[in-house]
Amino acid sequence: MTARPASSGAAGPDSAGSGAPRHVALIMDGNGRWAKARRLPRVAGHKAGADSVRSVVEGAPELGIDVLTLYAFSSENWKRPQDEVGYLFGLLKQYLLSEIAELDANEVELRFIGDWEQLPGELVTLLRGALDRTAGNKGLKLVIALNYGSQDEILRAARRIAVDAAAGKIDPDAIDEAFFEAHLDTAGLPPPDLIVRTSGEMRLSNFLMWQAAYAEFVFTPTLWPDFDKHALAEACAAFRARDRRYGGL
Repeated sequence: MTARPASSGAAGPDSAGSGAPRHVALIMDGNGRWAKARRLPRVAGHKAGADSVRSVVEGAPELGIDVLTLYAFSSENWKRPQDEVGYLFGLLKQYLLSEIAELDANEVELRFIGDWEQLPGELVTLLRGALDRTAGNKGLKLVIALNYGSQDEILRAARRIAVDAAAGKIDPDAIDEAFFEAHLDTAGLPPPDLIVRTSGEMRLSNFLMWQAAYAEFVFTPTLWPDFDKHALAEACAAFRARDRRYGGL
């Protein structure tokens, strides 16, 4: 058996095939194309996509998934029209207000990654309240990437470490992978085993680039509003058929 790098806390399989992915990350793509195909405004695709979020969050624990990460709003999404950005924030507020009680009752623990505290103040207050309410829950960890970009995450971590090193608080020679990972937004979470991107695009789009070092990928042509817990189960089945070597034989 070939061990995965020690900083990840995981080990490679000792036989062909993998078990259920512990951490699945989803790049939710295709809302606009889904709406365009139906001659609907783009916001209709985002609204339909919210239903897919509910479905996969419901289905993840049934599939043995411990951590589900959703790429909800990237740091590049600010380039979209202002009214669309405002609608996306409104959808997020509506999701939290309508779902938080059920998420809490089902022991879901919420976590946000990215520079999310730079979002509009009313939304940040709501996000903090959701964190406080679900803190300590023992079920699914639902990680939502908001105002997130992997390059920005890595730079923010590097700057924090550089400040401490310059102040003499840390020895630069002590900086290894585990130390660096502890300064990322995802500190304390297992790395993603499986990253799924919908809509047929085949790129990471600045998502979890450090954490994805040994992730398996599934790219599906299904547009996000048509993706549900059954499609998630199919992606997990594809993962289980993989032989993960982590650089070994």
